[in-house]
Amino acid sequence: MQEFADLQELIELAKEEGDESLIADSFESFKKLLKKVKQMQIETFFSEEEDELDCFFEIHSGAGGTESHDWALMLYRMYSRWIERHHFKFELINMIDGEEAGIKSVCVKVKGKKAFGWLKNEIGVHRLVRISPFNAQGKRQTSFASAYAYPVIDDDLNIEIDEKDLRVDTFRSSGAGGQHVNTTDSAIRITHIPTNVVVQCQSDRSQHKNRAEAMKMLKARLYQLELQRRETEAEEKNAVKTEIGWGHQIRSYVLHPYQMVKDHRTDYETSQTDATLDGELDMFMFEMMKKRAFEKNHKGRV
Repeated sequence: MQEFADLQELIELAKEEGDESLIADSFESFKKLLKKVKQMQIETFFSEEEDELDCFFEIHSGAGGTESHDWALMLYRMYSRWIERHHFKFELINMIDGEEAGIKSVCVKVKGKKAFGWLKNEIGVHRLVRISPFNAQGKRQTSFASAYAYPVIDDDLNIEIDEKDLRVDTFRSSGAGGQHVNTTDSAIRITHIPTNVVVQCQSDRSQHKNRAEAMKMLKARLYQLELQRRETEAEEKNAVKTEIGWGHQIRSYVLHPYQMVKDHRTDYETSQTDATLDGELDMFMFEMMKKRAFEKNHKGRV
């Protein structure tokens, strides 16, 4: 890479002349170049056509009531910060609040180049270990929540859905994103009976618009199901469909008795728990991309 060679020569020249200012500037340029090279490396891992697309991203709390509801809300904040860091846009589609705190589930539409390519690496069960703020005795608590991503497909992609296979329910909007429309039954829930896929939307005052958005979500979910069936790595792809609990987690976030976040698929870990929960997730996703690329390149080899 010519840019790298030129920069090396500039640093050597600055050292020979003892120009501290030029040396400092050169090292800053070197760090920027390394970041650029890393980004170029990451770009090579987006090899699937659907990686380029926007995506729907969902978080669901596991068993455990308030604890898991609070953990789901923490994950929602974590991914919201990651989305902001990447300058993506997102639209809240649906959110169901917990009874006492946190959320039971949330769905957002993430808009940005390669949104699905990034977020598909987060599909699975996430485990939290901490001293519970909801336990008066200060006991350590383990909570679970799951994340799932599926691409927003183009309107011209023909996904045939028979109306007789749908059950459509309307209900009164509530919670975040719904408080401005909670006087009418504008929220929509659609169940695709053959696959038992359920989507819902309450982001708009209009029942018609909510239904249209829910149908887009349903088509995207069915499209993703078809992609999964074609994948030889189906077990990993469908990890989110397993029980949201012990033995199924892809990543653990341990806040007590020590500080550690570890991805069990790649063994990548960091003690920077605060930074991770504040949205610094790129290295976790990057390591998973490398693993996928390695497995794809060595598929079928002995």
